Amino acid sequence: MANTFSKEERVAFEDILEGFEDALVISRNVSKYGTNAQMMERANDTIWRPMPYIMSSQDRVVGTDITFQDVKQLSVPSNIGFQKSVPWKMDALELRDALQEGRLGQAAYQRLASDVNTAVRDVASLQGTMVVSIATAAGTYADIAQAESLMNEQGIAEGDRYLALSTRDYNGLASDLAARQTMAGKPTSAYERSYVGNVAGLETYKMDAGKRIAAAGGGTRTIATNGAQVQYVPKSSESVTAGVINVDNRYQTVTVSATTGVVAGDCFTIAGIQAVHHITKEATGQLKTFRVISVDSGTTMTISPPLIGANQGSPTDAELAYKNCEVVSTSATAAIVWLNVTAAAANPFWHKDSIEILPASYAVPTDQGVDVMKGTIDQGLEVCMTKFFNNKTYVSEYALDVRFGVVNTNPEMNGIILFGQT
Repeated sequence: MANTFSKEERVAFEDILEGFEDALVISRNVSKYGTNAQMMERANDTIWRPMPYIMSSQDRVVGTDITFQDVKQLSVPSNIGFQKSVPWKMDALELRDALQEGRLGQAAYQRLASDVNTAVRDVASLQGTMVVSIATAAGTYADIAQAESLMNEQGIAEGDRYLALSTRDYNGLASDLAARQTMAGKPTSAYERSYVGNVAGLETYKMDAGKRIAAAGGGTRTIATNGAQVQYVPKSSESVTAGVINVDNRYQTVTVSATTGVVAGDCFTIAGIQAVHHITKEATGQLKTFRVISVDSGTTMTISPPLIGANQGSPTDAELAYKNCEVVSTSATAAIVWLNVTAAAANPFWHKDSIEILPASYAVPTDQGVDVMKGTIDQGLEVCMTKFFNNKTYVSEYALDVRFGVVNTNPEMNGIILFGQT
């Protein structure tokens, strides 16, 4: 039929798929959830994905009844929100140089791979709630070990932990490693290739471009810490006028003294509110870190994670199970301390299970004058290449497309490292 891809173009497409998969440095280290195309179309490309269960235990006394807890299955909305395309055209004169067509295809997959990596990076950088704020520039093992300490203290599973660093921060660590002449192997790789590798249980990667976080402009602020503020009750669903709907328990609206200068992405701690181990519920002795998700009014903002204190009144089973902070101060208000005191690159770290990528596809007709090739890589992402020739202009139009979604299923299992926070 018309517009059929040539043998050379089909071989080039295989090279594009291979190169596209190799370039997915960050996104290959997150979980994948395959979706059904028909179901997603009927659900407006949104599906609710479950958060990990957390259970509480109790002491059994023989001869005495135990209390069966009410288990809440929490979930988060996942949306196929990215539809990336790289279109280009070549006329009949340009097509005389087959190599030029190959170079354009290479540039196309590099851009699409960058889009996928950027989407994953931004989800962790802007929504991750574990924040490590370091006064100095990147340069020692202790910098990365702080991220490991946070994850261990809060009960994040060992293994499958990753850290993506901006080039300057990564090279700062490589510089420190290269100077350690008493170590075998690693210093040589660090000096020759700026290679760091696994540090403190986190596999490190170098980003050519990273998300930057501006300096916090909120100034001195306080947050209401009365019972309602620290007793967020997780729930799987709620009733509204239209019926019962799912609830996204990653966020909470809180009241502060003022939101002037506050922006989404700001990082902060609250005086007197400590993080707890997610399983044992024991306080870590370290302040809980939070992120601003949105500014809603002059005195309210949405934050993540919600403050689930479970120490006021009679906590529900859900509060006991999902408790994430310990309130060690009972004052009505508490001071907010901003962690992003200077603008810096956000270096995301995450556990693989906390971020999901949702591959999706297009139903492109193959019998309407446009030639279509599709291929799926190991990550499940489908790459679609189309070509159309216009005999009026002698111009061929190509397009390379990929469609996917990214969701942060548990922001308390990922976060960022900020350097230079003096």
